[in-house]
Amino acid sequence: MKYKKTFLVLAMIVAGLFITSCGDDDDDETLTILYWQAPTIANPYLAGGTKDVDASALILEPLANYDEEGRLVPRLAEEIPTVDNGGVSEDMTMITWKLKEGILWSDGTPLTVEDVIFTHRYLCSLPATENVCGPVPIGNVDPVEDSPHSVRITFSAPVIYPYTLFVGASSPILQKAQFANCVGEAAQGCRMENLYPVGTGSYKITDFTISESDAETTSVLTYKINEHFHSTEKLFSKVVIKGGGNATASARAVLETGEADYGWNLQIDPQTLTSFQEVGRGTVRPAFASLIEHLVVNFTNPDPALGNRRSEWSDGNNPHPFLTDPAVRRALSLAIDRGHIVEQLYGTAGRTTCNVVPAPPQYTSPNNEDCLTQDIEEAKTLLDQAGWVPGDDGIREKDGVRLKILYQTSTNPVRQGTQELIQRWWRDIGVETELKSINAGVFFSSDPDNPNNLWRFYADIEMYANGTSSIDPQGYLSSWLATEIPGSENDWAGSNVSRWSNQDYDDLYQELTRTPIGPDRENLVIRMNDMLVQNHVVIPLVHRAFVSAFSNSLKGVRVNGWDSELWNIHEWYRE
Repeated sequence: MKYKKTFLVLAMIVAGLFITSCGDDDDDETLTILYWQAPTIANPYLAGGTKDVDASALILEPLANYDEEGRLVPRLAEEIPTVDNGGVSEDMTMITWKLKEGILWSDGTPLTVEDVIFTHRYLCSLPATENVCGPVPIGNVDPVEDSPHSVRITFSAPVIYPYTLFVGASSPILQKAQFANCVGEAAQGCRMENLYPVGTGSYKITDFTISESDAETTSVLTYKINEHFHSTEKLFSKVVIKGGGNATASARAVLETGEADYGWNLQIDPQTLTSFQEVGRGTVRPAFASLIEHLVVNFTNPDPALGNRRSEWSDGNNPHPFLTDPAVRRALSLAIDRGHIVEQLYGTAGRTTCNVVPAPPQYTSPNNEDCLTQDIEEAKTLLDQAGWVPGDDGIREKDGVRLKILYQTSTNPVRQGTQELIQRWWRDIGVETELKSINAGVFFSSDPDNPNNLWRFYADIEMYANGTSSIDPQGYLSSWLATEIPGSENDWAGSNVSRWSNQDYDDLYQELTRTPIGPDRENLVIRMNDMLVQNHVVIPLVHRAFVSAFSNSLKGVRVNGWDSELWNIHEWYRE
């Protein structure tokens, strides 16, 4: 059954999300956080983007998190299992996690290993998680007979990096009692469970208000203290996440007017951000990890005339009319001046890159630096040689097919600035480009009925940012497996948004799952990165920092590029 959202009407206009302060006597006890991409769900396993994972991070906890340096730190677990402490078997086929004792859910019931075991069963039942229960060879998740607080994950083959399942904010533990009837096809329909999960985290959600129109999605999430939280830090009496609006309004509210405490993902031009910061009310903090702003190339035909077949892979029988030509894809990349994009639109919050895996350094390919130099003339030559001839208006054609691209992304000033630059450069090589911007709450929505989200991909090119969620890129590289192609059969939930299918790549991935940490594994990652980049499946643009701003009075913030930015919100306080 597909998930049909029922929405409440907000009692405030959208602008009020950013121009209205708390207005209560207990302002010091209320933490106000702004997300210009509106969270629409609090279950990270059904998330449509980082904003949903972060909304759940106050409530749900994993066994371990990554800190701001990419190091593993225990959360619900007593310690990080290793070969040295006996938690990981020497043959790398088992990892045993021991839960901290005495942890309670927010409803007062105890956390048990049965919740961990159930979460794995729930995860494996979802159509979008075939990669967790398939190529990552998890055999069983079982209790340990002589240790009632321990759970053992057994792999059907050696797993070189076993810290994927239940690690990080995107893979927390769900309460079995709450989600027992939400397995498989029922998952999307469990509206109350997905909006109001019972958790072990520092806060519990008490109100989740969503408003959606064709133009914009907004939301307001209210959290109160979880009185059963397993730590002693003094917490805010209330946390409010306001979703919607835009990045500029968020930055202004935190840095200039002081009406909010924290602003997420401030992807605005560096000049504007600097002018806000000069007011002196707040701090801007970048954190580099693996986040890449990139163009995604559609290998299928998105023509609306195809009806239900538009952007469907159809086992390779629905190819794009011109983006399947390698010369066209390479020309599009060559025409882009990445240095200019960074200088004009990102400043210190971005670096030029030609790789989809920009970090850690041992996994970064040295083989693609040619993309750093814009070469309009070479791009024209490639298209000439491939038979794409300029028409009377300068736009190239071949066999009656015109090089006209619909290029879509989410609405924010930096992305629209990037679109306009690329549109101009592509016009210089004879490619016509129509620009489309979609409200971020709609573009990143995981609702399978939403025709305008990034997974439906009803365009030729789209742009967004993502990256590996751990210091090991294996999970991220699985995003381009043929089994991950989204379509109507899996409710548009796969991560291979390009609809690219390459058996050599799939074979390299299987080899990667068997290769131990070291030079051979590093070389495999680089080869897979190079296949994606040199085939222009994706066109990397900018290695982005996670740039957030927070009030000078807000302390304890450790901006984290490797996990949720709200991963340590229980340590935040006002001074």
